Amino acid sequence: MEQKNCQKIKMLKLIELLRQETDEQNPLTTSDICRRLTELGITCDRRTLYRDIALLNDIGYEVMITQVGREKGYYVDDRSFSVPELKILIDAVQASSFITSKKTAELIDKLAALGGSHRADIIKSNIVYFNTRKHSNEAIYYNVDALEEALQNREKVIFRYFDLDENGKKIYRRDGHHYVAEPVALVFNEDNYYLISYSSNHGNTANYRLDRMDSVEMIDEPVSQKALEMRSQVAEYTEQAFKMFGGQPVNIEIEFESKLIGAVYDRFGEETVIKHSSNGKLTAWVRVQLSPTFWGWIFQFAGQMKIISPDSVIREYRERAKIIAQQ
Repeated sequence: MEQKNCQKIKMLKLIELLRQETDEQNPLTTSDICRRLTELGITCDRRTLYRDIALLNDIGYEVMITQVGREKGYYVDDRSFSVPELKILIDAVQASSFITSKKTAELIDKLAALGGSHRADIIKSNIVYFNTRKHSNEAIYYNVDALEEALQNREKVIFRYFDLDENGKKIYRRDGHHYVAEPVALVFNEDNYYLISYSSNHGNTANYRLDRMDSVEMIDEPVSQKALEMRSQVAEYTEQAFKMFGGQPVNIEIEFESKLIGAVYDRFGEETVIKHSSNGKLTAWVRVQLSPTFWGWIFQFAGQMKIISPDSVIREYRERAKIIAQQ
């Protein structure tokens, strides 16, 4: 191998070794590094190593030098992700139901490795496996890849969509016939990953869970102008489609006990204006869509929250309460 190429490989292996296996608590000594590089068939001695470390620092790698016994030790402490950042990312993966157990384990290994081998051991030893509701569709990564490609190329996609029966077996909708959709965006909501799509044939939108999609492929057919326009309105559409799904938006005033202030902020955002009422409770005007999602949310606080206007919504609230009581 030419001397020039050999030196390039040496520098690559050196920085790889330092980034993967060192930190402030675990430096590698000069002898350690020379031995490890020699095992890889790369010639290294103390004199050339000092020059190599100096060169790495000159180009911005920030290799730190410390004293380990009678030798110099080297480590890289400046990483793309800190331990708390990696912990947050790993917990997010672990909490996401749409990521299968197998893919969760693979992703955790990859994320932990970003902190180096020593930090990876620490991070993985402190993982709490709290999500036991993982989905089983291993094709979800391929679905994401195909849908991202379609979004980038502004092309339609074709796929099959299924539900699960009481035995966990796939039951394909439309008797297994394919769906054709115009991708607008991929959205994460309440542990699931969704495709927001538009259909120019029907003039409406639809959401599909990625873990329920099968055989996803991009087709050579451009999406409509309406689908492209919707991409700039994804945030507004997501708010309507997922937080309070269905129906026309309406402004309502709710009254609730002070201990529910967190629930109101969680549902409607921390910018919600909340005021004290004359009876010692709190009130807020919020914009919702009257749907099963909304009614399910408010009925969980029965006796602690109520609607105080408008009258039409109050009447619907009472009617639904009667139906529940009769059941």
